[in-house]
Amino acid sequence: MKRKILFLGESYRADAITWMKGLKEFGDFEIITWELQTSNNYRFKRILEYFLAPASIRKTIRKEKPDMVIAERTTSYGFLAAISGSKTIAIAQQGRTDLWPEESKLYPFKKFIQKYAFKKAHLIHAWGPVMAIHMKASGVDMDKVLVLPKGIDLSLFTSSINNSNKIEAIVTRSLMPEYRHDSILKAFAILHQKEIDFSLTIVGDGTRLQFLKDLAKELQIENKVIFTGRIPNTELPKLLQQSNIYISMPITEGVSASLFEAMACNCYPIVSEIPGNQSWIAHRENGQLIEIDNIEMLAKELIWSFENPESRNEAIIRNRKFVEENANYNINMKIIAEKYHELLDSLQ
Repeated sequence: MKRKILFLGESYRADAITWMKGLKEFGDFEIITWELQTSNNYRFKRILEYFLAPASIRKTIRKEKPDMVIAERTTSYGFLAAISGSKTIAIAQQGRTDLWPEESKLYPFKKFIQKYAFKKAHLIHAWGPVMAIHMKASGVDMDKVLVLPKGIDLSLFTSSINNSNKIEAIVTRSLMPEYRHDSILKAFAILHQKEIDFSLTIVGDGTRLQFLKDLAKELQIENKVIFTGRIPNTELPKLLQQSNIYISMPITEGVSASLFEAMACNCYPIVSEIPGNQSWIAHRENGQLIEIDNIEMLAKELIWSFENPESRNEAIIRNRKFVEENANYNINMKIIAEKYHELLDSLQ
């Protein structure tokens, strides 16, 4: 009889889809899902739904009888998993700490419920080393922690050679304030002023879409910037393969599957200098690290990267090898699925 998993989290997210797909494929699990129905845009209503969630989740558990519950984000769905009454629980920390924003009035509450979720979970996922650092500092029993990214499908995200004589950059992060697309556009405006040719593709959707379109127009670079809007993940590899530089400027980061996807497709990474990126990128060795909101530095490093093709080519070869060895979905998800079966066997 197939083992059944209840997934608590936003099932439409690419990250969640990868996680669930891998468990079906390599663990032969049946997956059922539960998630909050209220959009983040309706804050009060969503918080109210969150407080009513435990009863709804317990009802789902009684009806579906899952063998285990898994959940993303230690401060939201992870806590709901911890109080679900399930005998087997795995939770995943999504961000560097999940305690974000740090200036939030809810910070002490988030810290409290995260500690409880850590205590109750039988397995805790750190998708990268930067997350494990926070867990250790929080007093987590590190024997429960699995430090391993889910990985990406290397049969889809394949390497390609781009011999373009201009910068063909791509950004694949959600159009939200924390990803600093405005700084990226301003850096490209500097390139435009210097008469350096480029194209910039901005993939995805978010609250800043219209603002960013207006900004591109104001900076007089709208003819060189393509906003694709939301696209199916199956179309992403082709866009990455057509690009030669990947840019990501978040102010906080856990483990970025987007970065791994770009590295797999031979895009040279230029990313913000934060711990989540420093785990994978060394400045001017296999990419570049840029101070947050330092527009001049971003423009300068974009120019440097394009004027040093030899260094760039060495980096993309090294990055593809790194992803094959450390972020291969076929290998990593098999390990994760086996770990779940071991956990269930040991707790039954």
